Amino acid sequence: MVKSLLNSVNKMLAHEDFGRLLLRLTVGGLMLFHGLHKLIGGIDGIAGMLVAKGLPGFIAYGVLIGEVVCPALIILGILLRPAALVLAFTMVVAWLMVDVSATFELEKTGAWAIESLVYFFVAALALAFLCAGRYSVAPAEWR
Repeated sequence: MVKSLLNSVNKMLAHEDFGRLLLRLTVGGLMLFHGLHKLIGGIDGIAGMLVAKGLPGFIAYGVLIGEVVCPALIILGILLRPAALVLAFTMVVAWLMVDVSATFELEKTGAWAIESLVYFFVAALALAFLCAGRYSVAPAEWR
């Protein structure tokens, strides 16, 4: 009985390409909100953080690549692996910019202080190891 039920569920959910699409839409879509916020509101806050750390402020424009361009490519399934790696790198930079000491802190609700950074980092790496799958607007060689 249980074995039959498990086999039925496994067969029903055996759609790896659809799973890849869901992961792409989730990671790319949620990160795109962060990027659009910076695109509309400006990157002055990021530039100020960079200058405070002794880095040139113009590097802040890189956040638009990591949080707007790459998520759009991830959603579409175009150049997925390079886009996912750039997104993962963006999360490492965000972690370094926010405060590495937050790594060992919890929020008031009990959540890990860098939970969303880790989520995006690991999910981007997962996408880099997978492929865009069948549901992509790119031809196979551009996935």
